[in-house]
Amino acid sequence: MGFASAEELNARPYLRRGELLEVVPGMIITQHSGTGKANQYFVRGFNLDHGTDFGVFVDSMPVNNRTHGHGQGYADLNFLIPELVEQLDYTKGPYFPELGDFTSAGSARFRLYDILPESMASVSVGEDEYLRFLAMDSSKAGNGWLTTAVEYSLYDGPWVLPEESERFNGFMKYYWESGVNRYSITGMAYSGEWNSTDQIPRRLVKSGAIDRLGFVDPTLGGDTSRYSGSFNWIHEGDKSTTEVNAYLGYYALNLFSNFTYFLDDPVNGDQFNQVDRRVFAGFGIKDNRENSLFGFDGDFTVGFNTHHDAIDEVGLYRSVARRRIGTTRSDSVNETSFSAFVDQKLVLNDWLKVNGGFRGDLYQFDVDSNLPANSGSDTAGLLNPKFGAVLGPWNETEFYFNWGGGFHSNDARGVAIVTDPATGLPATPVDPLVRQWGTEVGVRTQAIPDVTTSISLWYLESDSELLFVGDAGNTEPGPGTQRYGVEWAAYWSPEEFLHFDSELSIAQAEFRNKSGGKYVENAVPVALSAGVTLGKEHGPYSSLRARYFSERPLTADKSIESRDSLVFNLRTGYRKENWEVYLECLNLFDTDANDIEYYYESRLPGEPAGGISDIHSHPIEPRTLRTGVIVKW
Repeated sequence: MGFASAEELNARPYLRRGELLEVVPGMIITQHSGTGKANQYFVRGFNLDHGTDFGVFVDSMPVNNRTHGHGQGYADLNFLIPELVEQLDYTKGPYFPELGDFTSAGSARFRLYDILPESMASVSVGEDEYLRFLAMDSSKAGNGWLTTAVEYSLYDGPWVLPEESERFNGFMKYYWESGVNRYSITGMAYSGEWNSTDQIPRRLVKSGAIDRLGFVDPTLGGDTSRYSGSFNWIHEGDKSTTEVNAYLGYYALNLFSNFTYFLDDPVNGDQFNQVDRRVFAGFGIKDNRENSLFGFDGDFTVGFNTHHDAIDEVGLYRSVARRRIGTTRSDSVNETSFSAFVDQKLVLNDWLKVNGGFRGDLYQFDVDSNLPANSGSDTAGLLNPKFGAVLGPWNETEFYFNWGGGFHSNDARGVAIVTDPATGLPATPVDPLVRQWGTEVGVRTQAIPDVTTSISLWYLESDSELLFVGDAGNTEPGPGTQRYGVEWAAYWSPEEFLHFDSELSIAQAEFRNKSGGKYVENAVPVALSAGVTLGKEHGPYSSLRARYFSERPLTADKSIESRDSLVFNLRTGYRKENWEVYLECLNLFDTDANDIEYYYESRLPGEPAGGISDIHSHPIEPRTLRTGVIVKW
């Protein structure tokens, strides 16, 4: 477990807001498409696609979408305004009873300000038609405080095909206190649209047919929106804390992609349209109180959560130039989950603390498909134990051990499937819930003055499973996997104005049944991030960050590997009490590495009917400059 403060988050230079998650040690954020699409996430030997197995929350609301039109666990952070984040809390592994679906690799919770420390307005501009405007304010209103924020941004990107990205975010929160109670009501609104330059085949770039920033299909992209309202209540007793939350929202995505060009349809091409329109709602309650058990002091936590997705349309359609020409499948889905957990912490003596608990999850799936055979209902549940122990401290050093079970849910369409909608052949349903087990041992120390460091060894295995493939509308085998590795982190603050940090993650991801190959494709073996921040509260400041991720297997036999990548980002500026100016240089040394690489078959006009196996890549954006002015009051 760990956290990052607003000061740490705001000091870092970012190309995209999903990179806020790179404060999580070992986390890598990339993109293989346009700005408006959810980022690609990597951590602990997982290529998480757009979020599966890493849970993201904003206050009480889960961000990951179940049974999503593009991919299970899809987590789009574009609706989040970074300057509203007071703290980011993160976890690693399936060891925490409070966390369930999509959190076996880890989780991150963005805690937003109830009251801003200062109101502000900012304007930033940059290369490639970059423009961002932000205004935020907290004002006394009645018995509480009203916080509002509005953000508007434009960006074309460096691509041959202008991205023409446009984004609007709005935020409003009313916060008040009454005795030992704290309340808040929050509204959030987001809409965005963009053109996409998706990954392109290496053979086209090597031949000189297109630029490495070029495109194959000029009509890709999409639009999306998210609107939500939430309520939070916290009651602080003498020896207890009770939290209640509820939320209701609407989400929509209309996405056009084409990864194989003319492989499946030599006449019209392989472009497809994925649609997701849903209403989501949830409720949670958690109570924590001091207690005594077997003569030992501790605290006991019990909680309950429910979440419902009423998905009016989750569809996959064939398209040409953003015009639909056929339906692969179109479904409406109702998916509901109920979860309960208990967690008991005990202090056994001065050097040993333990905690243990259980989490139970129950899921209900109901699918109404355009192909009646693929309609159906199912119910599934899991009970997972959790355990942890902390030994120490001795000489500012403590050791810890964690063990527990976790899971991720599968797409409801895969749970109910009987017939492959593309071929008409029989299809095998997927397991509704896929169990995972993990364990970890580590040490953290502050024995050296001004230095905090930690090292851990971890292991995580996942059951074999069938996967529902949102890009195809059918299922495919997913062998069981095991992942293990070591993580090291060090933070050094020799002076109040000078801070160093470094985080190294080494992971091995393997299939448990190695008949088809040993290595999990696109799992990153080595990830390293490091940075230095220089500056006081007022005056000049700078932050330089480096991120490296190694070559990684693109095929299960490791015969094809990606390139490695090393990128530096810089932010420097000058700040006073009421104003700030800054300059960002992203991709400082203009590396020509790739954000993402895949190996698969695609076909261009004139190529063999079976296509050509090739590396398809999406480049890191070239060096770009951005500058901004912030006024505070």
